[in-house]
Amino acid sequence: MKTKVKLLDVVALTQELPEKDLQLGQVGTVVEFLAPDVYEVEFADSDGRTYAELAVKAEQLLVLHYEPVYA
Repeated sequence: MKTKVKLLDVVALTQELPEKDLQLGQVGTVVEFLAPDVYEVEFADSDGRTYAELAVKAEQLLVLHYEPVYA
């Protein structure tokens, strides 16, 4: 079951984006909806400094969960 992406979801990349220096598995936050299944994702370091912000397609994202997900 694929989880629907929502605003402020924490997500991980499911593929590398070498043109943006982003690797598979890098974690970001959805900060805006741009189009159907396209999201603005902000990538920040552990000090909260943004190092990348770009449009990412839903198929390139995995929503991360910190609590159990109930159907």
